[in-house]
Amino acid sequence: MTIQNGVSPGCMKQSLDLIYANRFVANETERTRVWLTLTRHYFQRWIQTTDTVIDVGAGYCEFINNVQAARKYAIDLNPVVRLKAAPDVTVCNQDIAHPWMIATDVADVVFTSNFFEHLPSKEDLQRCLLEAHRVLRPGGRLIAMGPNIRFCSDIYWDFFDHYLPLSDRSLAEALQLAGFQVEQIIPRFLPYTMKDKRPPRGSLIRLYLSLPVFWKIMGKQFLIVARKSAAAT
Repeated sequence: MTIQNGVSPGCMKQSLDLIYANRFVANETERTRVWLTLTRHYFQRWIQTTDTVIDVGAGYCEFINNVQAARKYAIDLNPVVRLKAAPDVTVCNQDIAHPWMIATDVADVVFTSNFFEHLPSKEDLQRCLLEAHRVLRPGGRLIAMGPNIRFCSDIYWDFFDHYLPLSDRSLAEALQLAGFQVEQIIPRFLPYTMKDKRPPRGSLIRLYLSLPVFWKIMGKQFLIVARKSAAAT
C-alpha cells in the first residue's frame, strides 16, 4: 500500500469523510441552497451551457451539481463525492496532487472553492495548478475562491485540515508560475465560513452579490479568475 504524507490513502479517506460529515451534514440542505444561488447568479457568467467544467476538491458537489454545463467532472479524494454527485457528473475519486484522470485540453472551466488551503504543501499546490493548466483548452479559465489569510489570520487555523496560508497575492503569483494569465482578482469576496451559522436566504445572497461595497466590509475570501493563454499547447 502506498503511503502519502505519512498516512495511508485509506486512512486519509476515512479522516476526510469524518471531518466533513461533522462539519457539513447538519446544514447540508441549506448549503446546497446557498450554492444554487451563488452558481446561478454569479459564477454562471463565466460558464456556457455547452462548456466542460471541472470542480476541483468538489466535496459535497454543491457547485458542480448546480452549474449548467454540457459535461461536468468532480475531482476529490473524499469517497463521499460519489454519493453526492448528480447523475450527470463524472467523478474522479483521486488525490488531486497526482495526475488527473482527465485528458489534456478538454475543459473550458476549472473551478475550485475552499480547497487549496487543504493541500499539504506548496509543491502539491503547484502540481495541482499545472494539472489544471494541462486539462484546460487554450483560452480556458480557472476560477478559484478561498479564505484570504490577509483578512482572516485570527481564525484561519480554526479548521484542523488547513495547511497552506494563502492570500490573493500569493495565489496570483503561483498561477502565473503555472502559466496562467490572471484576469481578475477580488481580494474580498464572500464571508469566511458558513460553519455554525444559519446560511442567509437566497434574496439576501443576491443582494450581497449586487453590492460590492459590502464585500469590502464582510468579505474574507478572495476570488481569482485566470486564463490559459489561447496560444498554449
